[in-house]
Amino acid sequence: MNTAPSYLRRHARRFAAILIVVPLYALARLPTASDSELNAIAARFAFERHELPLTSETPPRTTRPVHPELDRIAGWINTLGAGAAMCDLDGNGLSDDIVISDPRTDEVYVQPAPTSGARYAAFALNTRGLDYDHSTTAPMGCVPCDMNEDGLLDILVYYWGRPPLAWLRRADVEGRLASNSFVAREIAPAAERWFTNGATFADVDGDGHVDLITGNYFADGERILDARATDHPHMQASMSRALNGGKNRLFLWKSARAGAEPDVHFEDASAAFSDEVQHAWTLGVGAADIDGDLLPEIYFANDFGHDRFLHNRSRPGAPQFALMEGRRTFTMPSSKVLGRDSFKGMGIDFADVNGDGIFDMYISNITTEFGLEESQFLFVSTGHSELMRDGVAPYEDRSEELGLSRSGWAWDSKLDDFDNDGVLEAQQALGFLAGRVNRWPELHEIAMCADPLLSAPLRWHRFAAGDDLSGHDINPFFVRSSTGRFYDIAARIGLTEREVRRGIAPADVDGDGDLDFVVANQWCPSALYVNTSPGAGAALSLRLLIPIAQRRGEATVVHTGGGPVAVAARAAIGATVKLERATFENDHRARVSQVDGGNGHSGVRGHEVHFGLGHARADSIHVVTIAWRDAFGGVHTQRFELNPGRTTIYLGAEEASR
Repeated sequence: MNTAPSYLRRHARRFAAILIVVPLYALARLPTASDSELNAIAARFAFERHELPLTSETPPRTTRPVHPELDRIAGWINTLGAGAAMCDLDGNGLSDDIVISDPRTDEVYVQPAPTSGARYAAFALNTRGLDYDHSTTAPMGCVPCDMNEDGLLDILVYYWGRPPLAWLRRADVEGRLASNSFVAREIAPAAERWFTNGATFADVDGDGHVDLITGNYFADGERILDARATDHPHMQASMSRALNGGKNRLFLWKSARAGAEPDVHFEDASAAFSDEVQHAWTLGVGAADIDGDLLPEIYFANDFGHDRFLHNRSRPGAPQFALMEGRRTFTMPSSKVLGRDSFKGMGIDFADVNGDGIFDMYISNITTEFGLEESQFLFVSTGHSELMRDGVAPYEDRSEELGLSRSGWAWDSKLDDFDNDGVLEAQQALGFLAGRVNRWPELHEIAMCADPLLSAPLRWHRFAAGDDLSGHDINPFFVRSSTGRFYDIAARIGLTEREVRRGIAPADVDGDGDLDFVVANQWCPSALYVNTSPGAGAALSLRLLIPIAQRRGEATVVHTGGGPVAVAARAAIGATVKLERATFENDHRARVSQVDGGNGHSGVRGHEVHFGLGHARADSIHVVTIAWRDAFGGVHTQRFELNPGRTTIYLGAEEASR
């Protein structure tokens, strides 16, 4: 007797479900690349690690004293402070000077790159004699910038426990760099208590001078690092909509003095930010010109709530901004819309990923497996910058389809071309608290508790020495495959250190045409990674400078090759460069980059603009269009035809238009 038809009828629903689920499972599986392709990609990259020595009379430690009510979560509180910047402090034409904020001693060090020779002895910036309480203050990061416009590079250091300090280079100190080469100047009254976790420089109001943007974390006036405090500190008021953080600030450049006693004066213009922008818990700050008017838009990467993206509508001396948000489509989760996320924003970088000549944005969040499954963001431009006038951010998150949505507990994010093939690689600094006891179950409970319970630290679970939260991750090194999707090849190229990391600072430290990078580590030694990639292609490296004694009507001057700066000049921070045409294989898309003023969490790249050119010949011609503001705020655009290699351009001030 044939029972097949009755069997099929009885199980028809199950068969239908299988027919639906199996194809959906296949669609839901992440795309993969073959081992042979990934091995071939990995063969293009190699790096040599050089640990950065700690030169200090202060014994290193692995924690800091904190407010008594924060002692049970001291591990959580003490997870920040490692920062790194690559720059050219001694004027030799190379970004081979490293500035490190090291939490092991809570000092800021200047040192030559280990591969660059003993050009000077490493030293710490000397806080003796300042209104500076070492027991309640800790540096969090550093940003090089010629703040007083004298042609000598200075260092901004930002802190927990006080406002930032401008460490200005003294013009009368000759010989090798040393501690007495710099003098500290206050940005704001020293008695104030700030908790700054990000800073960048940009000409915000278009007057030709570089302004300062800072992002703060804990509320102003708290005593987070004061072990003798008797008040009651406050944590975030929400895990997704916290607006009880420190005040984000804008400082407009007003005046400066060079010489033996240099000085700089900034004016607080923070009132230009709305309350919801000012009082987020900010961990990363970035600025870049998106709509082509040379007024940089500002991005605040915020913990515990919405990131904020501001359209710049300023005039000289009159900063003005409009909040922008992305548009949600039917299939898009609200949390993936720019400006409407509720994630843990920590880092921000700008680069042109899709080759449309408009900056895209790479944002770090938390995506720990069996932890907080949020998403990293890669906001890719839609090309409709005109929508910004209506408060619409013309971006869509494409991190999932491009393979960049998951990595770990991420801080700094950086996009750079390390093998000079014209295609960007992606890096992130991972890790939170390294120990032996997994505290993710406790963190899950905190993440799900009612908002009114969060702000009081005595209600929190314990997070202290010996506890672990994503403390043993490997930094990803994402490389783009032939399909356009990114894959992490860190383990295949030997980048396997399991260290808690915070900042990534790329630059061409040795002038060989490929990018190296420094990683700032929390509670363990930081390191320089020298690029030894075999067969790296040609590159165009541009050093864009504004002469200090610039005159109206002054022409632009181009010098090929490297070497020290010929005349006193400062980096043209915010100048944008569009690579119009290149000799990549079947790839003639435009690409855009800028002179970076310090964007990110706590890693600051060198001031050079770098484009990989693939297998371009030494005599090949590459067309770039440079747009900049001169020392008087005038806007310029000029086209150049350049050969591969290092080029210095002194940007002129002729025929300016406003």
